[in-house]
Amino acid sequence: MVAQKGKDLLLKIDATGSGGFTTVAGLRSRQIAFNAESVDVTDAESSGRWRELLAGAGVKRAGVSGAGIFKDASTDATIRQVFFDGTIRDWQVIVPDFGTISGPFQVTALEYAGEHDGELTYDIALESAGAIAFAAA
Repeated sequence: MVAQKGKDLLLKIDATGSGGFTTVAGLRSRQIAFNAESVDVTDAESSGRWRELLAGAGVKRAGVSGAGIFKDASTDATIRQVFFDGTIRDWQVIVPDFGTISGPFQVTALEYAGEHDGELTYDIALESAGAIAFAAA
């Protein structure tokens, strides 16, 4: 993958649960992280007492975060309602020239901040709530 503009990484939500995705407006930064826990199966007979791991046994998860300003009343209201209802929705993260990561996520953090001489900003965090799919670009 060659260098890309950060603004081209998009976060989209299926606001109604019907399969129609809307871009979350106003995000200035976004990030996605994948993690897989390891399962240690080391025992007294492990070769050279080196740690041994059980392949494919750990819990996998994806986390998405973003920060920005309010620009679109519709998506702002949707995200706020999804958070307060604890609803799990399908989301997409579009990474240019890489692909699309999609699946169910829950909004686990929604933070608002503002300085007296600046704009109101928000931070959002999502955690995967099921199997995540990847479709190459």
